[in-house]
Amino acid sequence: MNRSLVVLLVDDQPIVAAQVKQMLAGESDIVLHYCQEPAQAIQMANEVQPTVILQDLVMPDIDGLMLVKFFRANKSTRDIPMIVLSSKEEPAIKAKAFALGANDYLVKLPDKLEVVARIRYHSRGYIAQLERNEAYEKLAESERHLAAEVAGAARYVRSLLPVPTHGIEQLFVPSIQLGGDMFGYHDLDKDHFALYLLDVSGHGVSSSLLAVSAANVLSARSLADVDFREPGQVVARLNDVFQMERQDNKYFTIIYAVFRRSDRTLAYCNGGHPDALLYTGESASTAQLVKMASTDPLIGMMPEGMPFETVRVPLGPYARLLLYSDGVFEVERSNGTMWPHQEFIDHVSALVPDDQPLLQRLLDHARQLRGQDMLADDYSFLDVRL
Repeated sequence: MNRSLVVLLVDDQPIVAAQVKQMLAGESDIVLHYCQEPAQAIQMANEVQPTVILQDLVMPDIDGLMLVKFFRANKSTRDIPMIVLSSKEEPAIKAKAFALGANDYLVKLPDKLEVVARIRYHSRGYIAQLERNEAYEKLAESERHLAAEVAGAARYVRSLLPVPTHGIEQLFVPSIQLGGDMFGYHDLDKDHFALYLLDVSGHGVSSSLLAVSAANVLSARSLADVDFREPGQVVARLNDVFQMERQDNKYFTIIYAVFRRSDRTLAYCNGGHPDALLYTGESASTAQLVKMASTDPLIGMMPEGMPFETVRVPLGPYARLLLYSDGVFEVERSNGTMWPHQEFIDHVSALVPDDQPLLQRLLDHARQLRGQDMLADDYSFLDVRL
């Protein structure tokens, strides 16, 4: 942006104004405004928006040092460079002028070259400051706009999450950037209950949109030639549909599981997702941990037509399934180290036997480890009693 150098001269002597005007006559990029009445100086500065102020220190009706103080107290002139003019070199007056906010001190009137050089130096510094401020404000506005978009996307994601039902505790806490977490569950028929949790790579609205698209496919059961009771078929078809080169190079992890009520069997397919934790046995106190580990790759990274495995696990009378995203355990602790995954599993396993709600307790613990409420990634968790 090209700005003119605008000088406001405040001096009660017209002869000084004539001299300054003559000095600047050949400088096409410098515009001079003259104010003879000190009482009108601030109003005139507000109107002409100078890039530098030349101001005499000895004037009738108002003390020059007091006028410097007024300029610095006025919001629109507080940052404009000020060169004070004095009839002689007076160290005490000079020190006081600088203390009140003056930027430079000249014994009037020096050589033309010096006057022009100082006007250019201070004006260009002030213009650079204005341009930085404008750039920062544009950046801040962009960040506010982005934050509003992310907040809106987070609200939208929340609106798509299932309404909690009996036997299911759920928690979704979006990060400040919004990740790509999504989960859902629904009955396929009277005997089969499906549930899933997925996590798209990256952060921001684009990751969230891909998560929503995948979730819509699952909730609408719109994958062709797929038996949704067979997790391996479902995840394989997701891999075909959501090839990363068609999704802005984004991919996702997913665990998709189907509970068959008639024989208490849990079938699942884990495509690159963190181990789900299944606690099953005769009771909560005697339940054993089964890690539902990944046996298949990330979704979208492998070619179409790749088979994915269905794993089946028989359940005891007591079964509690925990599905979560990596933001639940990938927590940077206040000492700068990461919370080890095994420590997370051990921590969860110590809480499970009391058979009480645990998701809020786990979130509180993660925040305590991090030393702040905001986590670096989306925090998604399902606690399901089967």
